[in-house]
Amino acid sequence: MKNIFVGNLSFGATEDAVRSMFEAYGTVDRVSVVTDRETGRARGFGFVEMSVNDEAERAIAALNGRELDGRALNINEARPKEERGGGGGYRGNGGGQRQNRRW
Repeated sequence: MKNIFVGNLSFGATEDAVRSMFEAYGTVDRVSVVTDRETGRARGFGFVEMSVNDEAERAIAALNGRELDGRALNINEARPKEERGGGGGYRGNGGGQRQNRRW
């Protein structure tokens, strides 16, 4: 299984449009266009999973730089998600000024 990063998508890009581009090169198992939680609008990137590595490699080679909705796509093999440093926890009051309250 190969996970493919698709970057520089237009904000109006749909999973169907991305899927149809990749299906010309083989079987597409899953397409995910990442969207903004608040607006629901595409964030400009997504991922495609293809189970046959040779098909995925052909798709990457053929589609990298190809235009979709007037934007040249950046397509390559997705890298594993990196662990983020720091780690949650309480951060205090954020450094803001303390308010004087009268009870």
